[in-house]
Amino acid sequence: MRANMLDVVTTALDARTAVPALSTYDFATAQAVVEASERAGRPVILLVPSKAAAGTGGRRFVTALRHLADDAATPVCVQLDHAVDLGLIEQAAAAGADAVLADGSALPAAENAEFVTRARELVGPGVVLEGELGSLPGTKDTARTTGPGGMTDPDEVPGFLTASRADLLAVAVGNVHGHYQGIPRLHWGRLEQICEAAGRTPLVLHGASGIPETMLVRAPLAGIGKVNVNTELRAAIFATLADRCEERRSQGLDLWALLEDWTAAVGEFTTLAHGLTTAEACPRNT
Repeated sequence: MRANMLDVVTTALDARTAVPALSTYDFATAQAVVEASERAGRPVILLVPSKAAAGTGGRRFVTALRHLADDAATPVCVQLDHAVDLGLIEQAAAAGADAVLADGSALPAAENAEFVTRARELVGPGVVLEGELGSLPGTKDTARTTGPGGMTDPDEVPGFLTASRADLLAVAVGNVHGHYQGIPRLHWGRLEQICEAAGRTPLVLHGASGIPETMLVRAPLAGIGKVNVNTELRAAIFATLADRCEERRSQGLDLWALLEDWTAAVGEFTTLAHGLTTAEACPRNT
C-alpha cells in the first residue's frame, strides 16, 4: 500500500523498531522483498540506486516499483537512493518515487543543505527528503573493503536540519558502504549526541551490511528509524546463483527455477532484516 516514508519510520521508532531499506536493482528482487514484507506483516523500503533509476529504463523501473508498492498488503515506500543529480531527482519523483536521498554529503554543510533545499523545490512537499551529513566511505554499487571516514559533527546537525528542511538524516558514525575493514565499530556516544541534536528528526544508518545483530537491535534506541542494506543482499543473491546456476543449466536451462532460487534467497534475507531491526525500548526526544 502507498505509504509516507516519514510516517512509516516515525511509527516504527515509536514501536521500538527500525524499517529495513533494501537496494533493488531489478523487479524480481523487489517482488521478493515485498512478498517477505507481507509475510512478516512489517513495512519495507525499496531503495532504487541512482544507476538503476537513470534514463528511460530507470524511469520505467521506478514506475513499476510504484505500482508494486501500491498493490502490496503492507506499507511499502519507494526511495531514490544517493542522488547527486537534481534532474534525476525530479525524474524519479515524477515517475513515482515517494522519497529521495538528496545526497550532498560530499559538499560543505551549508552547500549540502542548499542542495537538499533545491531538491525540495523540485519535488514539492509530497516527497519525503532524506539528507546525509558526514562522509560515509566506500562505494554503493560495488562491495569493497574500507575503513570508517569522516563522521557526522553533532554541532552541525541543528543548523543543517533547519536550513535543509530534510525529513530524515543519514549519519556517519563509523559505518561504511561495502565490506568493513576489521570489526565494525559504531560510535554510540557520538550517535547519542546526534540524536539529541536532531530532536524528533529520525536518523538513518547506511552501510548496515556486516554490522553485528547486537548493534542493529540497539540502533532504534539511538534514534535510528531506517536501516539501509545493500552489500549483504547482493551477496546472498550471488551465493545462490553460484550454488544453483550449473544445476539449473543441466536441467535444461531452467530459468524459472533459477529465478525461484534467486527470489527465495532475497525473501529469506528480507525476513532476517526485519528481525534484526527490533529493539526492546526506544526513548524518543520530546
